[in-house]
Amino acid sequence: MRLLLDTHVLLWWLADDRRLKGPERRAIADRGALVYVSAVTVWEIAIKRSLGRLDLDVEVLEQELLSGEMIELPTKWRHAKATAALPHYHEDPFDRMLVAQAQTEGLTVVSYDKAFKDYDVALLPA
Repeated sequence: MRLLLDTHVLLWWLADDRRLKGPERRAIADRGALVYVSAVTVWEIAIKRSLGRLDLDVEVLEQELLSGEMIELPTKWRHAKATAALPHYHEDPFDRMLVAQAQTEGLTVVSYDKAFKDYDVALLPA
C-alpha cells in the first residue's frame, strides 16, 4: 500500500496518540507499505508552530522523518496544476494539495478529516 499522511495523522503517529485507530496504525506500521509525508505537511506544521498554535520543533520533526521509514514527497508542478482541476469542496490549500498529490501519484490519503470524502481520492479510513 502507498500511503500519504495528513498532518494530524503524522502528528498522532509521532506522538503515539490513541486517536490514531488500529487499522490506520497497522497500515502505517506495515513493513510493505510505502509511507509518504508531503513537503506541504511540513510547511503546514511550520506555519502553525510560528503562529503559536503548535508546540513542535520542526528540526526534531525533520530528524524523526529522516530516521524513520517515511518518504519525503516534494511538491511538483504537476501537483500544483492538478489542484486547479479540483472541485472547491474544501478551501484549505494544504488539504487540496494533498488530494492533488494523492491523485497524481496514486496514493491513499490517511486522514480523519471528513472533507477528503468528497474528493475522488483513495482514503483510509474509507
